[in-house]
This record gives sequence, C-alpha cells and structure tokens, in this order.
Amino acid sequence: MPVFRSDGVEIAFLDEGESKDKGRVVLLIHGFASTAAVNWRDPGWIRVLTAEGYRVVAIDNRGHGQSAKLHDPAGYGGPVMAEDARRLLDHLSIPQAHVMGYSMGARISAFLALAHPLRVRSIVFGGLGINMVRGMAGTGPIAHALEADSIDAVTNPTARTFRAFAEQTGSDLKSLAACIRSSRDPISADDLRRISCPVLVAVGDRDVIGGAPQPLADIIPGAQAFVIADRDHMKAVGDRSYKARVLAFLAAADSGSN
Repeated sequence: MPVFRSDGVEIAFLDEGESKDKGRVVLLIHGFASTAAVNWRDPGWIRVLTAEGYRVVAIDNRGHGQSAKLHDPAGYGGPVMAEDARRLLDHLSIPQAHVMGYSMGARISAFLALAHPLRVRSIVFGGLGINMVRGMAGTGPIAHALEADSIDAVTNPTARTFRAFAEQTGSDLKSLAACIRSSRDPISADDLRRISCPVLVAVGDRDVIGGAPQPLADIIPGAQAFVIADRDHMKAVGDRSYKARVLAFLAAADSGSN
C-alpha cells in the first residue's frame, strides 16, 4: 500500500478506480480493529464502487493495518483521526469526496464533516446509529481484553469478540488498546444538526453495538435511515442490500436529488 505522512505519522491507503470526475470519489474509513482490506476490499465494496465509476480511496487508520502503530492514547481520538482523512484528501489533491465510515469510522466521518464541511459531499454512517450520540459503553473491558496475555483470560463476551477479531486481523493489540483508551470526544445532537450534506445511516437490525439508525437520522436534517435486515455489527458490512442502498444514495447525491 502507498503511504503518506499525516502530521508526522505514516498513514497507509488504497487508491483505486479511474474516474476523472473529482466529484465521483468515495473515501472509505474502516472500523475499530479492522483495516481497509478487511472492512472494504474483502466484502467487495471496492469492486462494487469502482464498477459504478467511482474512484475509491480507503485509509488504514492510525494504529491499524499498515499505518503507524502508536501506543500512547494521546495519539488517537476522533478529531485527530479525522484530520488524517482530511490530509489524505489533500495528499491526493481531492477537493471533495463522498465519505463512508463504518462503526468507529462513522464517528471519524462525523468529525471530518463537522471540521471540514466543504470537503464532504455526502456521508454514509454504517454500523453506528444513535450510539454515536450516546457513546459506547464498556471500552475499559475491551482495552483490558486487548492487553490480556491470552484470549483465554477474557471472560466478558463483547470484549472477547473484539479480542478475537483483533487477532483475526493480525492487529497490534497495544495500539488498539491505546486507541480505545483515547479521548472519546462526544458528538452532541446539536453538533450533528450542523451537518448539511446528504446523510444515510445504515445499521443492522441485530446490531447491539451501533444502536438503531432512525433515531440518529431524526437528529440530522434530511438524513435517511436504512435497517440492514437480519445482520449484526460484524455481518452487516458486506450485506448486498446495504451495498444496493448505498449505491442508490450516492447516485441521488450526485444528481442532487437527495
């Protein structure tokens, strides 16, 4: 993967597709303990989007994938990681992009839109509904699970799921523990009401981590909600109905009909 430096931190990314229209760019921001490849390439998102003529840029968030591994919680946080995404757009001379984030990536996408509204053409918040406002409980047990000597020592079922996923993706466990211990800057309902671009909130109906999509969509002016049927937090990512709904949303945003 190519890399660039974001305020001194090496960040890896993917850049695929041949769209010459700079408005037809989709920036993908993956979730916690995942990578651009695991979150987006493996479930077929990059193939589907490039087939529709989009240029697709996908970041490996700091602490994840092939990007730099920081073990200090101060090196993370939503606003910090949103600036990595903005600097990636700068690095590639992309003035504006559609943005889709999943789970933690959805939260990063919100901070990106709030800090740099002119850079974001539309947003898909995947895998994160009303809990974007309520916040995620249980980060302490997840951090402890990541720091444990073995997964066998982890008894909390949610924390054990995160530890197993981190091992599956070959992640740096200390970096992920630092990331989840980082400042969890709140996003208030008032903040979200300032988002003016088209927004789609898509969450699985069995997702107990992200929370329901409609209550979040109700906060954001003009936002739409989509329930991904029969999917939990981990299995919703590659769902075909989710892909179809996102493609329709992006097409409407491109045409100005959202």
